[in-house]
Amino acid sequence: MCRSIKTLRPPYTEDVTEDDVRAAALQYVRKISGFRAPASHNAEAFDRAVETITRASEELLGALHVRGGR
Repeated sequence: MCRSIKTLRPPYTEDVTEDDVRAAALQYVRKISGFRAPASHNAEAFDRAVETITRASEELLGALHVRGGR
């Protein structure tokens, strides 16, 4: 698990922005690819993965129904 990725759902975080979700997606892609910044020949695949994971994460967060407690 990427230690720098924070939980983005209530009650851990109340006001999640699109930038928060994208930052978490970027950290995930960096971790699994092993690249902090990809070479130019890998940039398109890297950026596409960040966008795909951002959208999937937003969909997940929007669909979660959180009950009381952690």
